[in-house]
Amino acid sequence: MTAIDPLAGPGERAKGDIFVRPLRKSDLAAADHIMRLAFGTFLGLPDPASFMGDAGYVWTRWKADAAAAFAVEIDAEVAGSNFATNWGTVGFFGPLTIHPDLWDKGLGKRLMEPIMDCFDKWKTRHVGLVTFAHSPKHVALYQKFGFSPRFLTAAMSKPVEPVGRASSWAKFSDAPMNERAALLDACRELTGAIYNGLDVGREIDAVADQNLGDTILLWDGSKLTGLAVCHSGAGTEAGSDACYVKFGATSPRANAERDFVRLLDACNEFAFSQNASRLSAGINTARARAYRQMLARGFRIDFMGLTMTKPNEAGYNCPEVYLIDDWR
Repeated sequence: MTAIDPLAGPGERAKGDIFVRPLRKSDLAAADHIMRLAFGTFLGLPDPASFMGDAGYVWTRWKADAAAAFAVEIDAEVAGSNFATNWGTVGFFGPLTIHPDLWDKGLGKRLMEPIMDCFDKWKTRHVGLVTFAHSPKHVALYQKFGFSPRFLTAAMSKPVEPVGRASSWAKFSDAPMNERAALLDACRELTGAIYNGLDVGREIDAVADQNLGDTILLWDGSKLTGLAVCHSGAGTEAGSDACYVKFGATSPRANAERDFVRLLDACNEFAFSQNASRLSAGINTARARAYRQMLARGFRIDFMGLTMTKPNEAGYNCPEVYLIDDWR
């Protein structure tokens, strides 16, 4: 028997029942452990639970949008979790993880169902994920939900360099509270010019509200020409001694490539200010010009994943788009 039931208590359930429900705060430690154990086991780590060190996704993504986080449980015990992310007309999900002892029992499919409901409710136009390119099992699962394999995504990193100030940039956290709404509008205008309705305001708010790092704002006079949402330090998606660019983009104008180089330099400077030794960022390789610029600035590939999208279309994964993200 399978159900989506956020309210029923353990005493109301028969042994072996599978329930999918919203992820609760009291579940987070178990969900975090399962996430690390699942990835670490799949990757063959000697100590699977050490995966990601002190970096993490579960706590921060639940805090950012608890209504889009789900747990699957068996016999009233959490067996896995999944998270949906809303970027306006764009969305992605993950990490989807199941305890290794319960693999191949259909639990991943159960955790996909409420995620797809979220995208339907949000009217998301372009939905995607990144999975293991060498795993037919993962690809087959997501194909059942209408996702098509399209491009490779490179998770990259480079040493942080002690360089001088690259150009005119500021931090979102430095803006007075009464100016932040206007800044978010400017960010929305920039991302919407790349892909209609793309909006990472939730990511900017999550970083500010949870003190996960900061958002870099790149200016050309009074014109916002770039932004980068950065995580930094333990407990974030970066981890200790690292800075992670979760999203970065420059305005689609004649100087987009120049602006992108400036944005990469600004991210390096921010990472240096945070005493990080490594700067990491992911990029879909279909954004060929941006990918080449990252290689030229010293980024090297740590992990290559497969991007899958629904519908089967490019979205903003085009050679002329200067945008950083990796949908992990």
